[in-house]
Amino acid sequence: MISHEFDLKPFNTFGLTAKAAHFATFSSTEELSTILQQLPNEKLLVLGGGSNILFTEDYNGLVIKNEIKGFEILEENAQRAVVKAGAGEEWNEFVISCIRKGFAGVENLSLIPGSVGASPMQNIGAYGVEIKDVFQELEAYHIETGEIHTFDAAACEFGYRESVFKGKLRGQYIILSVTFLLKKNPNLNTSYGAIEFELKKMGISKPTIKDISKAVIAIRNSKLPNPKIIGNAGSFFKNPVVSEATVAEIKKTFPDIPNFPAENGMRKLPAGWLIEQAGWKGKTYNQYGVHKFQSLVLVNYGGATGTEIFRLSSRIIKDLEEKFGVTLEREVNII
Repeated sequence: MISHEFDLKPFNTFGLTAKAAHFATFSSTEELSTILQQLPNEKLLVLGGGSNILFTEDYNGLVIKNEIKGFEILEENAQRAVVKAGAGEEWNEFVISCIRKGFAGVENLSLIPGSVGASPMQNIGAYGVEIKDVFQELEAYHIETGEIHTFDAAACEFGYRESVFKGKLRGQYIILSVTFLLKKNPNLNTSYGAIEFELKKMGISKPTIKDISKAVIAIRNSKLPNPKIIGNAGSFFKNPVVSEATVAEIKKTFPDIPNFPAENGMRKLPAGWLIEQAGWKGKTYNQYGVHKFQSLVLVNYGGATGTEIFRLSSRIIKDLEEKFGVTLEREVNII
């Protein structure tokens, strides 16, 4: 059933009031086709978990929420498991299901908000792991023709928080399911961030994938606000990738700047560190601001507008360009 003049506040983790001219949910390809046939010429926005979106205005078109469920083991042997999940599954619930079955590879991605369908679109990543590391293929609905196409990893053109679905195929497909290749005998990734420190606090010297997940959840809970309590979309900015020459120039003023290897001889800078050094961490303006514990997170304390939060992000971007000569890119989709 299609609703009209629908309030999207419950469906975005910033908790922002925005109306969709039309709204519907779908839990199958058939339902999706029916909805699109009923409103064939409307501007279209597909929502998953609503965790990576900032509404700056009402949406004068059709918003559809993907609720396709499912968790299917396609193949399993002593070494690996191939698992197919519906795009509408909540991401962390999918991670928990994999851990319960002893399937390794996604434990470092615990507690990331959003849906399974959004994971390859964003190539989500955390603590040294990205979706591309465990991805096998996805099925996607071609909006113009109604055909279902399969994409392998090469076709998805994964990059840092990027895929073909955010680039040249943006707005052309709706992801229906994602298939993952997971391990039964894992090589645990504990070296990134504070995982090893957290495991020591927990008194664990020989961690399992469940232990890794618990450590990641503890770290995320200590740093990131719960969107059910404080409106936010997680990390608002991408970590900038710059040349070695740029790093050398910044080091003249900030000799201790952290930086890490990236592709093609480039270096990755932690955006949170840059924002904090520039003095933005914890700044509050009326009912919105930068989170006091994690400067990558912009927050709505209640009653803010998307425009206010967007303008704050613009001020931060401009300030960092002036201080560091580095341009931050928003990770969150702006509507």
